[in-house]
Amino acid sequence: MSGDEPTEQHDLLVLDGAFTPDQVEINVAGGAAVASTCKDPRKESENEDTVAIIPYGPGAAVLVIADGAGGLPAGKRASLTAVTTLAASLQAAMDKTLLLRTAILNGIEAANEAVLGLANGSATTMTVITIEGLVARSYQIGDSEALVVGQRGLIKLQTTAHSPTGFAVEAGFLDQREALHHEERHLVSNFLGTSDMRIDVGAGVELQPRDTVMLASDGLTDNVHLDEIIEHVRTGRLAESARSVVALAAGRMETRQPGQPSKPDDLSLILFRKPDRTRIIGG
Repeated sequence: MSGDEPTEQHDLLVLDGAFTPDQVEINVAGGAAVASTCKDPRKESENEDTVAIIPYGPGAAVLVIADGAGGLPAGKRASLTAVTTLAASLQAAMDKTLLLRTAILNGIEAANEAVLGLANGSATTMTVITIEGLVARSYQIGDSEALVVGQRGLIKLQTTAHSPTGFAVEAGFLDQREALHHEERHLVSNFLGTSDMRIDVGAGVELQPRDTVMLASDGLTDNVHLDEIIEHVRTGRLAESARSVVALAAGRMETRQPGQPSKPDDLSLILFRKPDRTRIIGG
């Protein structure tokens, strides 16, 4: 590791990017991570997304994006409440040495109760990926997206958005590009802050060296095609990949282009990658 690289992160990292863009690069769980968030370029009100990277003992971390709904200030309060409640629950679970999967499920349930307890009608999505050794696993509530992609572009994990268009894509009734222009793209059917919240737990995926893990709110996935996202994030320095794909989405939000999606929104992104061990061993 060179002297200018970030040191291993052992403390909770939370970004809200309330009014100004925020991007941080850290080392965590034996790999490198970049977290980025920025608000809808059209609006003067605050960013309703909240982003977190939560270390969970040696070699493990929890990556989280929550996208608040329900309008301001309720949306921001919901996403921040959900993330901080999850983080506190995970800290308590780590002290009790609970299995990470159990800790995540308990923490999300606690976050749901906390948002319900706000009693202001607000709600938030939440997408989580855990990194535990070489295994990544997703936990999905809502329409933010988790993705694991190989260096050559092979998709190894992709969550399904809890929305009419997300389920239509999964069933093969719509393709990814058609879904970006669908009139029901904005509808979401599953939130924290509701009595019928449900958690979709993905299968564990073994990470190979240089696989890229991505979490993104719909500010990215509603403005950039999946193949474009993969091309931006599958190789190269994580910080540069994050900046380039965020810039592409922001440009489409600000200027509608023929045939391209354009849905202004807050945008949050986390990228994570394990190092190539052969390059480390070889120097």
